[in-house]
Amino acid sequence: MAQDHAAPAPRKADIVPVAKHTGIDLLINGELFNHTGDPDMPLLWYLRDVLRLDGTKYGGEHGEGGADLVLVNGKATSAIGVPMGKLDGKQVVTVEGLADAKGGLHPLQQAFIDEDAIGCGYCTPGWLIASMDLLTRHKDPTDSDIDTLPNLCRCGCQTRVRSAIKRAAASMKQGTKA
Repeated sequence: MAQDHAAPAPRKADIVPVAKHTGIDLLINGELFNHTGDPDMPLLWYLRDVLRLDGTKYGGEHGEGGADLVLVNGKATSAIGVPMGKLDGKQVVTVEGLADAKGGLHPLQQAFIDEDAIGCGYCTPGWLIASMDLLTRHKDPTDSDIDTLPNLCRCGCQTRVRSAIKRAAASMKQGTKA
C-alpha cells in the first residue's frame, strides 16, 4: 500500500499575502500605464524610451534649465529627478498632453505660437509645462512671478515667453483661445 505524501497544511505564520498586481500604476496624459520594470528608472527615460513621448527633453542629469519638466499631480516636476517608484497612483501630464482630445491647442500653446516664443524649440516643452503650473497658481502672473520659472533659453526668447504667458493668462480668463 502506497503512502499518501500530501503536503502538510500551511501554518498561519507561513501564509504570506501576495500583491494583487505588480508594478507601478500611473496616469500619463489621461491614459493608465503599468510600469513593471526598474522602479529606479527616471520618469524621463520611461516617457522617451518606453512610451516614445519625446517632447520632454533631457536637460542634464539634475534637470538643469527646465527642459525635462512635466506636471505630476499638477505641479511642475523634473522628469529626470523622479524615479518611477515614486509615481504609483500619480497623474503625469507631458507637453503632448496639453492639447485637447481632438488635438486642439491649449491657449498657452497657441500663445507661444502667436508670440513667436519658440526659438530653436528645445526648451519650449519645459517652458509650456512650467507656465501651466504657474497659471494654475497665478491667474494673472506678474513679471516677478514669471521670473521665478526655472527655465533657460539660450536663443533669447525670454521676452517673447513672458508675452506669451501673459497672453495665455488673458485668454484663459476670457475662456478663449490665445
